[in-house]
Amino acid sequence: MTPTSHDPKAGQHSSARSLSSNNEAFRSAAFGYSAVQRSLRDYALILRERIWYVVIVFLSVFLASLVYTLGSTKLYTASASVEILPHDPVVMKVEEVRDSNLHGPEDLGTQVKILESAAIVQMVAESLTAEESKALMAPYDKGGGGDPMVPEEVLGLNRKIVPVRMTRILRVVYTHPDPEVAAKIANLFVEQFMKYNARWRVDEALKAVEDLKVRADQQGKKVQELGNALQAYREKENLVSLDQRKDIVTEKLKAVSTQLTQANARLADATVRWKQVEECQASGGDLASLSFIASSPIIQGLLEQVGTKKISVADLAQRYRPKYPKMQEAVESLSETQTELRRAEQDAASRIHNEYETALRDVEQSKAELANREAEALKLDRSSVDYSALQNDLEVNQQLLASILTRMRETSMSASIESYNARMVDRAGRPRNPSSPSVALNLATGAVGGLGLGLGLALFVAFIDDRVKSAYQIESVIGLPLIGIVPTTVKMDPNERGRVVQSNSDPLVSEAFLTLHSNLRLNDDFKKAKVVLLTSTTPGEGKTFISSNLALAYAGHGERTLIIDCDLRKPAVQKSFGIANTRGVIDYCTSNVDIDGLIVRDVFPNLDILPTGGRATNPTHILNNDRFVKMIAELRGRYDRIFIDSPPLAPVSDAKIIIPHVDGIIFAIRFNHVRVKAAQFCAKQLVDSSVPCFGAVLNGLDLALSDYYYAEYYDKSYREYLRPSANAVG
Repeated sequence: MTPTSHDPKAGQHSSARSLSSNNEAFRSAAFGYSAVQRSLRDYALILRERIWYVVIVFLSVFLASLVYTLGSTKLYTASASVEILPHDPVVMKVEEVRDSNLHGPEDLGTQVKILESAAIVQMVAESLTAEESKALMAPYDKGGGGDPMVPEEVLGLNRKIVPVRMTRILRVVYTHPDPEVAAKIANLFVEQFMKYNARWRVDEALKAVEDLKVRADQQGKKVQELGNALQAYREKENLVSLDQRKDIVTEKLKAVSTQLTQANARLADATVRWKQVEECQASGGDLASLSFIASSPIIQGLLEQVGTKKISVADLAQRYRPKYPKMQEAVESLSETQTELRRAEQDAASRIHNEYETALRDVEQSKAELANREAEALKLDRSSVDYSALQNDLEVNQQLLASILTRMRETSMSASIESYNARMVDRAGRPRNPSSPSVALNLATGAVGGLGLGLGLALFVAFIDDRVKSAYQIESVIGLPLIGIVPTTVKMDPNERGRVVQSNSDPLVSEAFLTLHSNLRLNDDFKKAKVVLLTSTTPGEGKTFISSNLALAYAGHGERTLIIDCDLRKPAVQKSFGIANTRGVIDYCTSNVDIDGLIVRDVFPNLDILPTGGRATNPTHILNNDRFVKMIAELRGRYDRIFIDSPPLAPVSDAKIIIPHVDGIIFAIRFNHVRVKAAQFCAKQLVDSSVPCFGAVLNGLDLALSDYYYAEYYDKSYREYLRPSANAVG
């Protein structure tokens, strides 16, 4: 192939810009890549990989539940039911001292707590005979070891009260190794509960009778004292005819009040008219404009005369001069009439003012009279208040005494009647089958619990195992497209591993590299990338193995290919091809030698190798040398494809120095080897650089686990397909 001129920086940046702008298109179109979402199938595969965790935990828990079930003491449960009545049976219509009727869920809950109380337990224990108590305690006899249990403790420990939903029925459940004892105790709890409530009501009634008797005696004495005090007050104040005196004073007070009301009405009317007169006078108006003045017959007559004379003057003025005798006589007559009208208006105004003054005096006199009558009524009321208070107090206490005596008689009668607020619905019978242990329930619980714990343990182990295994981790977590998968190789030495594509010693591995080569050829941007860097997160992930065989794949397809070993700390390319590592990159960068004398040519057809030339004590100094940049630029023009094998990113920074001088990067990840966070951190550095990262190659996939994680890439049937046939030709 003829060398061509090449501007390394221009080509490099052009490739970077092209791949950066078409990154998503490259991932989806060239490699069929799309964002992977973890599904239920992924979790199922995780569990399949760790199935022995699930099996071992399941068997352990299940066997433990089986041993516990077979070794447990059989217990029998008897159940008796009691109905809580909504109200007490009505023997007599007498109000109880304490209301024991049910008014809501709280009252029913109170009955449940009474049935669970230590008082009921004590009553049941006291009702047991010596033989029954011995049978009760027999299974709990510790034989002298530890503190012995008492019957009350055993009764309370094994008793259970179960309210039946949406009813007033309570189930009393008792569990004991002896079925006869279980039935006996369940019935005793119901019986003693009913007796407890009946005795409680009787005791409360008798106690209330004693209290009522004491209060009745005290109340009788008080009534007698109040009667004597009332009689003494009546004699002192002479209040024998109190009601008649109050009637007379009341009638007088009503009459004066009516008189005051009428006076106020007259005053209001006079005040309104006088105010109008004052306003008219103050404004210089005509008093005759007021209706109550104009309605006077005298003023009406004068107003008519004034009008008539004004008309006469007007007629004469049309015929005579002002000094004509008839004219002067008419004017004087009009003036006299107007003067008389004003005098009449003033008389009317004075009369209205007099009416106002008279009404005002009437109101004041009525108020004084009303005050006197009210004082008299108040004096009488004050005398009657004390009398009424004494009388009311006497009546109230007499009624209270009668009520106490009635209540005492009723309560005394109800105390002699024993009634129950509950009834037994079902008596407990001898249970036939043990209630515990429940073989089916225990084994089902053990199976479900064992399966749940096993699944939990498997998922927990998967959670803490953060090594890269799945395509989901590579593409969605690490953030790189998966461009190829290389399965683990059969046992072979490094020389054979480095040229497995050429020797086809492992068909699956050889086909994987050919597939990777085909994937890369589908992308136009990768076609422009001459210099490609291969790196990894940590040592041992197979970057040298991938770079060697990928280079062989390109060389096998007729492209002039070069491998540059830039791992100056631990060179490995020479081991893969069995060549000497005496001269190479180090010599070119540190001394003025020609590159042609350092390249190992035609290791395989179309494949040359530039080794490191040994190990460097200061690799970063060499890689930062201008001659290293010159070497890359010179080799670009000689080869179609250059693969640089660089050190891993995590431990050293050598690869970061080389990245600016290449056209693209391939990231090697070893299956189940590197941790996700470490790979994610290194991949982010590659993505953030100005050089495109083509994606990740997963190396060392265990075919036994390929069905778990990469069923869409590899299947066991592939091996049969790729195995050479005996009749194959060529």
